[in-house]
Amino acid sequence: MGSTNRADGSTAEPAQSSSPIGPELSEQAYATTISGVKTDGQATPQTGLLSQPANGEKHGFLEGPQNRGWELRHMARVFSEYIRAVRALHFLGPCVTVFGSARLEEEDPNYQLARATGSALADTGFTVMTGAGPGIMEAANRGAKEAGGATVGCNIALPLEQDPNSYLDRVFTFRYFFIRKVMLAKYSYGFIAFPGGLGTLDEVFEAQTLIQTGKARDLPLVLMGTWFWEPLIDFMRNTLLESGTVDQIDIDRLLITDSPEEAAHHIRTVAMERFGLRYKTRPRRRW
Repeated sequence: MGSTNRADGSTAEPAQSSSPIGPELSEQAYATTISGVKTDGQATPQTGLLSQPANGEKHGFLEGPQNRGWELRHMARVFSEYIRAVRALHFLGPCVTVFGSARLEEEDPNYQLARATGSALADTGFTVMTGAGPGIMEAANRGAKEAGGATVGCNIALPLEQDPNSYLDRVFTFRYFFIRKVMLAKYSYGFIAFPGGLGTLDEVFEAQTLIQTGKARDLPLVLMGTWFWEPLIDFMRNTLLESGTVDQIDIDRLLITDSPEEAAHHIRTVAMERFGLRYKTRPRRRW
């Protein structure tokens, strides 16, 4: 990066970040949890999540070019997190990923619907994977645990901490959203989306886009809660399809239902008939 000429004829060199890792969260302010084992960092006693950085650092890896040393260290952290996540999640067995709002309380009917869906998925032998948070995510994990199934959470480290729910057999806390998204899809044989906000809509349409463009297998995508999703389907059919920006198959791929049993049966059927999934003993971890 070049220097800048001042009015008095002197030059000013570009300022470098005082932090050795740039404007991201410092290593001291970050802790990862894998099955309850914490790395070094400012971890809370209960969960091992990061604490709010005292110096007010912010995520900045999308704020344009940094110096080459910073970029190299950033790439090393990304690669390290990806490898650790693969090692932690490799032996989960077939999963179904459940999306939905973190803001819904236990009294909400959608919470109870997600709880029943988690149980139905566990009864069919799937591990229930969520974003590890409260609300719908907690409900799905809770239902699976109550049915004797396995659960896993892909948590995200945020400035305002999101504590993992208490119904998880294993939890991995990510620094980077994009790696978390990869892991939520990589081990799944289907997706189930409940009513939610921007994050849920992002996850639903990203899954659709990956399938549409052939970057992911043609996995089943179930929308739970007809009252919530039918207006969106109407928009897709009456506006997007009419304008030629989507195909009919993009709409037909979506199953809308209020039945946990129908959702679990649909994913099980597709997994077995389309992808050859069969019941067998869960493999032992060797590495």
